Amino acid sequence: MLHVAVASRAFRRYSTYRAATVAGIFTNSVFGVIYSYAYLALWRANPSAGGYDSQDAVTYVWLGQALLMTIALWGGGATDDLAERIRTGDVAIDLYRPVGLVGWYLASDLGRAAYHLLTRGLAPTLIGLIAFRIALPSSPVTALAFGVSVVLAVVVSFAIRFLVASTAFWLLDQSGVKVMSGAFAIFFSGMMLPLVLFPGWLGTLALGLPWASYVQVPADIWLGRHSGADLASALAFQVLWAVVLLAACHGVLRLATRKVVVQGG
Repeated sequence: MLHVAVASRAFRRYSTYRAATVAGIFTNSVFGVIYSYAYLALWRANPSAGGYDSQDAVTYVWLGQALLMTIALWGGGATDDLAERIRTGDVAIDLYRPVGLVGWYLASDLGRAAYHLLTRGLAPTLIGLIAFRIALPSSPVTALAFGVSVVLAVVVSFAIRFLVASTAFWLLDQSGVKVMSGAFAIFFSGMMLPLVLFPGWLGTLALGLPWASYVQVPADIWLGRHSGADLASALAFQVLWAVVLLAACHGVLRLATRKVVVQGG
């Protein structure tokens, strides 16, 4: 299939940057150690904060480091390529292809995510397991659900990044919107601090936004905080946001191609 071929080529593309991958693994691992000790100090002061124990908290840290590049928290990947092609006008070629633009770039981003998951995701997780004895999924069902959740997290992240990249149709440069989107992603995904620690209405709001799909939902599934109907509900939350945001991507693309003249004519 075409989309499988696109994903495979993206996987091979990122696999050529071996030095960058090793450097990234080292960086993620260093930050994992720093955050682990910070979280241990926090949970020593409040042993049941957010309903986590200290092992859950440290596990959350390493899962966050493992998912950081997989979900492209700060942007990047196929959507940055799209924004650049919009800026130069080369996107006109993409629009003439007999394949949907959203599907093409989503396949490419899934290939990128698969590479980062197997390298910058797996390596820090192993380090966390050895150095801090992080918790593992309690059952094969939990592990499978976590895998599904990660795929959905990538799709939700892609859709948001695609919408950000699409602003280049009107602004010519996505940079400002990308920085703002990255700030929202860091705060509301749970990467900065688990969303279960957010107080009152802020916690309720954060857990209902699409960025919660990035880290908080997959981490809670890994930790076994969702099971049975609650697990199905957590995955349905991600599916809902994926569907809504992908529909928005198609809508924005139709609007752009009807009303905007791309650079170069």
